[in-house]
Amino acid sequence: MYAGRLVMALLAGTAVFGQMKPIEIAPVWAGHPVGFDLLTAGKRQYVAFYDDQRRMTVGVRGLEERAFRFVRLPSQLGWDSHNYVTMALDRAGFLHVSGNMHVAPLVYFRSTKPGDIDSLEQVKEMVGSEESRCTYPRFLRGASGELLFTYRDGRSGSGNQIYNVYDEESRRWRRLLDQPLTDGEGKSNAYFADPVLGPDGYFHLVWVWRNTPDCSTNHDLTYARSKDMAHWETSAGKPLALPIRVSSAEIVDAVPVQGGMINGNTRIGFDAKKRPVITYHKFDGKGRTQIYNARLEGGAWKIYQSSDWDYRWEFSGGGTIHFEIRVGAVRVEKGALLLEYSHDKYGSGVWRLDETTLRPMETRTAAEEFPPEWLKPGRDGMQVRVQRGKGDGRYVLRWETLGPNRDRPRAGDVPAPTMLRLYESGASGRPEQGR
Repeated sequence: MYAGRLVMALLAGTAVFGQMKPIEIAPVWAGHPVGFDLLTAGKRQYVAFYDDQRRMTVGVRGLEERAFRFVRLPSQLGWDSHNYVTMALDRAGFLHVSGNMHVAPLVYFRSTKPGDIDSLEQVKEMVGSEESRCTYPRFLRGASGELLFTYRDGRSGSGNQIYNVYDEESRRWRRLLDQPLTDGEGKSNAYFADPVLGPDGYFHLVWVWRNTPDCSTNHDLTYARSKDMAHWETSAGKPLALPIRVSSAEIVDAVPVQGGMINGNTRIGFDAKKRPVITYHKFDGKGRTQIYNARLEGGAWKIYQSSDWDYRWEFSGGGTIHFEIRVGAVRVEKGALLLEYSHDKYGSGVWRLDETTLRPMETRTAAEEFPPEWLKPGRDGMQVRVQRGKGDGRYVLRWETLGPNRDRPRAGDVPAPTMLRLYESGASGRPEQGR
């Protein structure tokens, strides 16, 4: 569900833009939205995207330079908005790139020299098994800073989550887990929010289960935690045998199929007492879509309804869809518990929540990060895309595309390429968690 994840980048951070003139990186594909990546490390900055001919492209520049140098990789984008590109540096400084996969064989590149994009080579296998039907690649950091790679093996409704760990000395991957983290037993698969390292030193993980490619079949909000992402347990500290199944999982909220919950719109944050809070939406008793918060209190999850909207978001079917409602994660800022949201009918904002009831006490403006005119597309029918960078949250990518089309080719002419631009904000903002 790429559309929802990307739009949420608009809600991430409170920085305002400085005076730096934007850098024009390159013309890019504009026929449909798909995620790009930006990584800043030391005095270098890397960008990964699909160019105007849909070729996977990686660029690098020194932060004192205004131009990127590029290499094109042998991977061509189709029409699938799931097929974002992502990258990471390992602890030895070698670059890793993956993407353009939706139930497809592994697409993975690694540099043979530290920081050198010209030495990127395609690596056909990581460990050699469960790599023929990959989706949702993610590079993560483990508890000791080790590089991890996770992806779904299988398809929507029938897939398992795989975790690998990289050894810089041998330059080889191995399984972090000797079996998948989750198993839908051929009846469902787990859709995860990225693990979040909490103030208690645990990685907190939340997910929903989905039975078929139809997005209305999401159900059962689920939680687990881990100190090392290898050994998982419940919120009470009870070890979880792997793979985690629906029958053995800690269910936070038993939302049924067609209950108004969707993958890509579950977030985990923490309140002033460092308690985990899971934000999501589902239908209320009248069938309207509301934002809920589940908080761990005294060893049990307590569920609070935070919104009171007279609106039902009815979604169904497969492919990438437009998200009419988007949610952030709760956070504590200057003593206040805040929650960001965006709604096609009721607009966007930041709620200041009552610490006890998790009900909104005040609504603040959420549009201060970017000037309104900056968010206006330059052409009719186009939509603005933004991607906040990793490593240094000051940097933001901006480009324009048509909206999602459920991953199907568009009829007629496609729009001309648009310019991918790099902006630097005046403050660091809040870097994205877990990307």
